[in-house]
Amino acid sequence: MCGVVVAEAGHRHLVDTEKRSLACACTACAMLFDRPGAAGGRFRTVPDRYFTDPGHSLDDGAWELLQIPVSVAFFFRNAELDRLVALYPSPAGATESELDPATWQTVLGQTRLAALLEPDVEALLVHRSEGRYACFLVPIDVCYELVGRMRLHWQGFDGGAEARADLAAFFAQVTSRARVPKEGAAP
Repeated sequence: MCGVVVAEAGHRHLVDTEKRSLACACTACAMLFDRPGAAGGRFRTVPDRYFTDPGHSLDDGAWELLQIPVSVAFFFRNAELDRLVALYPSPAGATESELDPATWQTVLGQTRLAALLEPDVEALLVHRSEGRYACFLVPIDVCYELVGRMRLHWQGFDGGAEARADLAAFFAQVTSRARVPKEGAAP
């Protein structure tokens, strides 16, 4: 934003809500756009909070309702479009999945994490592995990092061993950072 060179790792990101893109930002610029509505709402600082809700569980029936053909998906509210967007990583990048609003409400909309979800800058990241489901509230840039990692490592029809190992390492890191939100926590 201001032209200062930022470190390759450890810097913040901004969401450009009009272009639906991410931009790197220095700490000072990130602070400028930390509040919703700053600069007319076009830019929003991506928060760095990770939450999980061990009390909420999904099952195969709920996953089937979402109609996601892979084991990972993320969901965020796009303020510009005024709707929820469902995406999943694929060898071609982030693939959008049509999601009926009623299905969202049934499967994830009433969860504790959904109530905390900040539009445009956070996502609910859902992972299905070995018959278990995990749901996290994460910064949106983390979801796109996962998309990039899958594109980088994907081989063949099912992704291959390297992509599966990277996916496991990614979710181990997310799990280690995620905390249970305090009761009554506000967005």
